[in-house]
Amino acid sequence: MIKYSRMACLVLMDALVVNIAYILALALRFEFDVTSTVFNTWFAVYANQIFFITVASIAGFALAGIYTSIWQYAGSDELIKVVVGAVLAVAFSMLYTSLVQRVLPRSCYCISGLLMVFGIGGVRFMYRYLRHLRNPKAWVGGLRITRGGLIGSDTRKVLMIGAGDAGAIMIKEIKGHPESCQKVVAALDDNPEKIGKRIAGVKVVGETSQVRRICRKYGIDDIIVAIPSANRKAIRQIVTECNKTRCKVKILPTIQDLINEKVSISTLRDVDIDDLLGRDPVQVNLREISGYIEGKIVLISGAGGSIGSELCRQVARFHPRRLIAMDIYENSVFELSGELKRNYPNLELETIIASIRSKSRLDEIFNQYRPHIVFHAAAHKHVPLMEKNPGEALLNNIVGTKNMMDVAEKYMAEKFVMISTDKAVNPTNVMGATKRTAEMILQEKSKTSKTNFVAVRFGNVLGSNGSVIPIFRKQIAAGGPVTVTHPDITRYFMTIPEAVQLVIQAGAMARGGEIFILDMGEPVKIMDLAENIIRLSGYVPNEDIEIKITGLRPGEKLYEELLLDEEGIEKTAHDKIYVGHPVGAEDCLRDMIEKGTLEDEIRKVASESPEKIKEWLKTIVTNYNPQ
Repeated sequence: MIKYSRMACLVLMDALVVNIAYILALALRFEFDVTSTVFNTWFAVYANQIFFITVASIAGFALAGIYTSIWQYAGSDELIKVVVGAVLAVAFSMLYTSLVQRVLPRSCYCISGLLMVFGIGGVRFMYRYLRHLRNPKAWVGGLRITRGGLIGSDTRKVLMIGAGDAGAIMIKEIKGHPESCQKVVAALDDNPEKIGKRIAGVKVVGETSQVRRICRKYGIDDIIVAIPSANRKAIRQIVTECNKTRCKVKILPTIQDLINEKVSISTLRDVDIDDLLGRDPVQVNLREISGYIEGKIVLISGAGGSIGSELCRQVARFHPRRLIAMDIYENSVFELSGELKRNYPNLELETIIASIRSKSRLDEIFNQYRPHIVFHAAAHKHVPLMEKNPGEALLNNIVGTKNMMDVAEKYMAEKFVMISTDKAVNPTNVMGATKRTAEMILQEKSKTSKTNFVAVRFGNVLGSNGSVIPIFRKQIAAGGPVTVTHPDITRYFMTIPEAVQLVIQAGAMARGGEIFILDMGEPVKIMDLAENIIRLSGYVPNEDIEIKITGLRPGEKLYEELLLDEEGIEKTAHDKIYVGHPVGAEDCLRDMIEKGTLEDEIRKVASESPEKIKEWLKTIVTNYNPQ
């Protein structure tokens, strides 16, 4: 009922505007000589048709859709509707007066159309303004004068970074939602032509490099980064500057993320550590991937881990005939199984509890399911733990991986993709040396096997279990300190989805024996990472949260590498993915593989002291330099 009452009021107001517009148009046409005979003659022509002209005009407005808009959130689209409505109103009026042969002077139609635009639009925007004034949330706590204008005392002042389409939409969204208690008081943009001008009523006051100065000058509380077209490197630079302030920072997702969504307040998100990588995500060939996974039986070892579980999620998207999720730890696989069944109800999923150390158990699994593709993600990965337990690293990372390769070859799997690490390059720790040994075994097998064996080597994965990011966040939640082993230590980083996409893409490109490497951009200083995470958590480094230097751990490098000198590097069809040339195993390792004595030798060595285990590893991996 209220809806129709409001519409009736608008129609009556519009009828009044139409008639005022025609009367003013006639007055202007005859230079306001309203007492002249000529004016009175034409006014009589208009007065005799006033009802029909009014109805025709209202019909034009209705056809333009101005009665279906929500004028509380009126913007440029509604203004266009007003213009179209005025044009239609004049056209219908002209058509009617022509049919009855009582046409007004042509200039009156033009003048009245322009007056209608101002009158109809003015009524709507006045309605919107009055609603804004009536909203108590917009004025709670009184008013104060700031550089950004007159705002409520509890209103948070916002700096908009990006004076493009997205920035303009965000400013209008904030203006249209006074309940958010925010006001955009300034904008920044790196386009010099925009500086000094206004966007949606907000002045562009400088470039993005001036964030700290502008925040101090205007007393900014919140920063919104609204540049969805910017690449990761540009976003990283902007966010890094924003993090030097005490402001809360929100960011608009990229264009790819916004494809199915409109720019709005709801699409804003907190800045994540991913935004600070400064590297665009890897783009994979989805058609190529789906071509080799669709309709195939896929087995993933270590399925409950960070990489293994994401592999399961992404492989499930490509419609495998069956997905086999295998892990030794039952809880993680159980949770993953529930998630996959909810998200992919038609997926044929098998969850298996098994250890890669048991070759007989693996033989049983492969004999039953005969997988076409194997992703081997099961491994011991924590450097300090493996330094203290080197025998376990040998049994899991070498023997377990060889067991997986043997059964994959025996049951004629098409592809075998092993997850490796940058720590396998010139290793200084047991974990890296065992992964390098596994790489060499894989490359030896690829020389004679019909199965395509490949490895994928990458750096640290953001947010994976036991990685530096979750550790830092726990330390911050506990009030600090945040521990960094060395002020100059650096690492390569990638996100979990990126790592998994590389692994899957490597399977599509596999020909046998390759080690695929991701262009991971520039290495990141762990000290910078710690400071950024503290700032993203709303604290100031070394003021609110202390950063403590603890010293390098056993086996830890200052800098990681992705490639051995002798491997060389070649580009692939993907600009972010490279391949290293196969490098053969050392003679002693090759002899043990050929004679079939490797597993027995490892089991014997694994029971020895850590020092003897490291000595044995150095005979296998000659560039291993234990610390």
